[in-house]
Amino acid sequence: MSPYNEADTRAKLIDPQIKLFGWGESQIEREHYFVKGQPVTAGRIYLVGEESRRRQPRRVDYLLRYQGQMIAVLEAKDETHTAGAGLEQAKSYAKMLDVPFAYSSNGHGFVEFDFFSNQSREISSFPAPKDLWHRWEQYRKQATAQLPRNRVADAGSSYITKRVQQSNPLLYPVCPASICGKEPRYFQEVAIRRVIERMMAAQKRILLTMATGTGKTFTAFQIVWKLRKSGWLKKPVLFITDRVALCNQAYNAFTAFVTGQADPRGLIRGGRFNSNRELYFALYQSLDAEDNGEALFKRIPADFFGLIIIDECHRSGFGKWNAILQHFGEAIHLGMTATPRQSESIDTYSYFCSEEPEIPIDLEDPLKGNWQPPAYSYSLGQGIEDGFLATYKIHKVRTSVDKNGLQIEDAQVQGAEIYVPENSKLRNVYLTPQFEREITVPDRTAAMVKHLAGLLKRFGSMDKTMVFCVDMSHARLVARLLQNEFSDLGYSDYAVPIIAEEGEASFWLDQFQDSDRKTPVVATTAELLSTGVDVPSCRNIVFMKPISSPILFKQIIGRGSRVDSITGKEWFRIIDYVGACRLFDEWDSPPEEVTVETTGARTSILEGTVVHADTGEFVVGASVSALIGVNQQISSIHADSNGYFIIQKLPAGSIRLSVTGRGFRPRTVTIETERDTIQTVTIELKPQGIPVGQIRVNGLEVTIADEAMFLMEATGEQLTLAQYFDHTKAKIIGCAPDWKQLHEIWTVSSLRQAFLEELEAESVHIEVLAEVLAQPRADQFDLLAHIAFTKAIHTRDERVEAFLNYEQQFLQSRTPDAREVILALLEKYRLVGVQEMVNPEVFRLSPFREMGQLSGVAQRFGTINNLRLALDEVQLRLYREEIV
Repeated sequence: MSPYNEADTRAKLIDPQIKLFGWGESQIEREHYFVKGQPVTAGRIYLVGEESRRRQPRRVDYLLRYQGQMIAVLEAKDETHTAGAGLEQAKSYAKMLDVPFAYSSNGHGFVEFDFFSNQSREISSFPAPKDLWHRWEQYRKQATAQLPRNRVADAGSSYITKRVQQSNPLLYPVCPASICGKEPRYFQEVAIRRVIERMMAAQKRILLTMATGTGKTFTAFQIVWKLRKSGWLKKPVLFITDRVALCNQAYNAFTAFVTGQADPRGLIRGGRFNSNRELYFALYQSLDAEDNGEALFKRIPADFFGLIIIDECHRSGFGKWNAILQHFGEAIHLGMTATPRQSESIDTYSYFCSEEPEIPIDLEDPLKGNWQPPAYSYSLGQGIEDGFLATYKIHKVRTSVDKNGLQIEDAQVQGAEIYVPENSKLRNVYLTPQFEREITVPDRTAAMVKHLAGLLKRFGSMDKTMVFCVDMSHARLVARLLQNEFSDLGYSDYAVPIIAEEGEASFWLDQFQDSDRKTPVVATTAELLSTGVDVPSCRNIVFMKPISSPILFKQIIGRGSRVDSITGKEWFRIIDYVGACRLFDEWDSPPEEVTVETTGARTSILEGTVVHADTGEFVVGASVSALIGVNQQISSIHADSNGYFIIQKLPAGSIRLSVTGRGFRPRTVTIETERDTIQTVTIELKPQGIPVGQIRVNGLEVTIADEAMFLMEATGEQLTLAQYFDHTKAKIIGCAPDWKQLHEIWTVSSLRQAFLEELEAESVHIEVLAEVLAQPRADQFDLLAHIAFTKAIHTRDERVEAFLNYEQQFLQSRTPDAREVILALLEKYRLVGVQEMVNPEVFRLSPFREMGQLSGVAQRFGTINNLRLALDEVQLRLYREEIV
């Protein structure tokens, strides 16, 4: 008897054994079950020219669940392999799915890898579900016992009662797709479990870092669902955002909690708070709104909430809104951010990750120190790799003044009009960061818009597009110019500025977000659309605004990263006029060393006076606050009638003072304090004054200086069209040094296939060449020969006509039935190309289907080998040299 293949090994040997020990084959059959061949990713999206394609998704042979919770993976190999042959593959999947046990089997034995002990062992029988869960629970208890003891929750928790302690939220099922519309993806399941594990271990400061478009709000909803429905969390939940659109999105995401009898959700706004809700949604601004001098949040009992979820916490989880979080300090604080740890977000990461165990930044370099990572991190790059996020193509463009700078002397020579307001100082040279801030150049904006309009007409005039501008005035101008460029389409709302959260802009935002609506097509904005706004159908992200913040850059890129099934969008384009793409980095790279919190005795005193920088007059009521370390902030102190302030009980070291005053520009200064010493400072504030007017230059000739539009996937290098042609030529000649060798390769199917695969690996896509040369019907061979050896380009139609003219003797030598096949194959070639003509799958199509498919066609030539020889002959004659 021959050995079982892998499929039979699974069905006849492995399935019966794991079923014997309590694992069912479906959730209906058992609460402890396995799923065979389940895809855990969607398959990465990649581009060939303008066409998106998907790679095969990653699948696990067996994914085992305990009461719905992923717990182990099992990889199967056929009988000819050893039991452990699939262990490394199983370990790879287990790491991705964050499960503690990986198994490999050939049907006659099992090999287990335990990630807690980092050891493998051979086992004769498969573990029972309860045994695996018990082992995991024991490991969890050991890990909790080793956590640092300086945590917020060390004093104990008031979230659960003895009655509900037995209801484990980890094992409570997630909200099913039949209620909430979708099931969690694998990484969302991991995030949900890790957060709840930490809460059950009495951890109160937790951070999730998940790229835009990966469902942070949905993940938060499922966490709350399990906590509330299991009975573990009895106190209300507060979801905080800093944007109206984000607050509304979160409120709607929790709709599944609504029943026919009641709606447990409540919005905190208008200075009112209803204490009879279970789920609250609020803006920071609403919570901070004052009534009779007291902020709303201070009127809510400090122990009212059990869990506070802080959305986009890198913007608001620390600093300005810190007082709100401190007021509700006994609650669990779950921060959510879409950006990795950067120098801009050290405070945020240190606050929310303060209770995480330290791990090395780099295992191979201990000198880099340690850091405290978030509970879970899922990057933009991983989302694209898994196929859950749209991939992108970068299109870099520079105008002449961005490339060379705007030389004022040269502009004057050109006869440009230069208007300089009285309170402005003219520079000799202006660069990209100053445009539309210090100096406005309408001709530059017009050149950009003209170029962008040309791209949109080429790529798709009705593709949803976001244009990020410098300020509101700039956004209005770009929208007006783009509307004029596309006025012939007949839409009065083709391009609109969305620059506020109320009024007409709110209406346009709702319309723009709707994938089913055609217009508006283009939305111009300064800041509003940069974060949190879901527009899945957006296909173009345009930078006309210089960006220096990596966090803001990633947030903006996230506007295009969603896959949209309604419109079929699987990728988006980044059109960069200002060099913003320099901020791309490795999302998951090890972070810099963590800033150490200020500790030690607080015996320093800082006193000072706040004065007007120009007149020396005292600034009465100036607000002075001190940041003495990571997340260690002393509340604001107001200067008295003499501008005087005093801050006591300060540690020795660097103190960062933040000083503001009505009508003055805010200022931040760093002061070095000494132990047991009173230090005196004078802080000067400059008045806001009248805004400095923009210098205006009219009548300047602005052109597009250079344009990069091709991405080399192997290296990430950006190439212009000319550079891409040079790259293509070099790769062709590297394989075929002259035209004759190229012809020899092309006329042999196996050599041609290998050659095309090698070109594609080097980012040479013939479909792209046909597009940029405006030769959609050109033969692939002729395109390559044209670029490498300057040969004339011939279309497939021309080659078919030449074949019919020159090869009548060859055709007449064939039987009528065989001749009919050859003529039909030439028509397939005419439509698609030579690869289609020699693909065996072509014989499944009409008219070959009516001939009996491949077997019927082969009979017309006598044998399958005769058919193969005839196809080789047709290829040689199709590419005869005379036409070339």
